[in-house]
Amino acid sequence: MKRIWIALLALSSISSGMAADTVGEVDTVFKFIGPDHKIVVDAYDDPKVAGVSCYVSRAKTGGIKGGLGLAEDKSEASIACRQTGPISFAKALPKQEEVFSERASLIFKKLRVIRMVDAKRNTLVYLTYSDRVIEGSPQNSVSAVPVERSQPIPLK
Repeated sequence: MKRIWIALLALSSISSGMAADTVGEVDTVFKFIGPDHKIVVDAYDDPKVAGVSCYVSRAKTGGIKGGLGLAEDKSEASIACRQTGPISFAKALPKQEEVFSERASLIFKKLRVIRMVDAKRNTLVYLTYSDRVIEGSPQNSVSAVPVERSQPIPLK
């Protein structure tokens, strides 16, 4: 049984996406044992669109389970994506693609960020939500980054 838990913990440390830069965090609930419950703000640079960064705020569960990485974080998250430098595209983008994901529980739940291209408005749209193996959450947040019309977004 101990080997199963060690294997699960090793799997949970694998991230399927880019690592986030934590911008800051605030405590929301004091816990006597283990870390406090928090709201964490992370920054992600879009790996295929230079000059665009997304800031995602999300709840992070503390306490004993949270400290051990066994807690399931809440499904609420918020996103704000902005132009942080000159926008450029290394190659054509698909109409929709997962850009980042991060686990929100030991193995069953993930927080995801999806990039969609609104070609008609020449805008990059970013959606964040969480999903589970069995049942996801309809709670979501969206942000848009318009790109100058003189620079059409290349689509696959």
